[in-house]
Amino acid sequence: MTLMKTLLGAAATLALTAGVSLADPAIIFDLGGKFDKSFNEAAFNGAQRWAQETGGTFKELEMQSEAQREQALRRLAESGANPVVMTGFAFGDVLNKVAPDFPETKFAIVDMVVEQPNVRSVVFTENEGSYLVGMLAAQASKTGTVGFIGGMDIPLIRKFACGYAEGVKAVNPDAKIVVNFTGTTPAAWNDPVKGAELAKGQKAQGADVIYAAAGGTGIGVLQAAADEGILSIGVDSNQNYLHPGKVLTSMLKRVDNAVYEAFKEGTELKTGIVVMDLKAEGVGYALDDNNRPLITADMEAAVNAAAGKIKAGELKVHDYMTDDSCPALKF
Repeated sequence: MTLMKTLLGAAATLALTAGVSLADPAIIFDLGGKFDKSFNEAAFNGAQRWAQETGGTFKELEMQSEAQREQALRRLAESGANPVVMTGFAFGDVLNKVAPDFPETKFAIVDMVVEQPNVRSVVFTENEGSYLVGMLAAQASKTGTVGFIGGMDIPLIRKFACGYAEGVKAVNPDAKIVVNFTGTTPAAWNDPVKGAELAKGQKAQGADVIYAAAGGTGIGVLQAAADEGILSIGVDSNQNYLHPGKVLTSMLKRVDNAVYEAFKEGTELKTGIVVMDLKAEGVGYALDDNNRPLITADMEAAVNAAAGKIKAGELKVHDYMTDDSCPALKF
């Protein structure tokens, strides 16, 4: 443990439980930390659920800088962790390089496809879940203008934005959609101050519902929206509780299930590509006591009807990752 901390730098947080078996699973969180109340925290919750159900232990590491990715991954593999799960597309190139050096170790990566024989690649249909919350946004908006604030401007987050816009336009073809991204570097995932500034700017343009797909940055968006008297939409984890009655809903991305299943399969982890879509309950929208007063019966019925069509293959939501046009939105 001392060696690993030295190698990774004093800033890294590494939890290795003494006396555990060599086959303990491990998880590496992306920038923003495991308590970002969004993407990373969903992953952590999946690992915790596995530990609570099995009594098992796992190793965990929080990224503090881009420079740590390869070194962290190699050290966990060398420690005997198996499988090693990582959150975020940014691990793709590193995993493609490291995986062949540890053929007996199984790896799982969320949000990226890495074609190695010992890797499971888990991808989600974020466009489908975003379509549903887009419908809710359009139904809840009183101004006819809604917003989208993404984290890092990458194709994956544009996938969220396009699905959202398509859902908005399905309800209100004349709706205006204001779009901002927080930045072009990984720092964009952890800048709540910038998120709040963008949210206030979108309100000034008439937006009264704002969807934040920005990791830790989204916490600032949700806070600013609540302060400004408009609605927000959370992402990845159920964020409705952060501002009860002011978060319209959250687009659920079940990263927790992806991590839980990988840990559960352990060293027998099946590799290849796993697609977690709406039909498989990989994505969806959150409805609970915190936002129930905001969602009318008609709103819920409309969204559930659309969800049924998506699951049945009757409604295809545009996927920016396979076609980088965006019919419902001009970037």
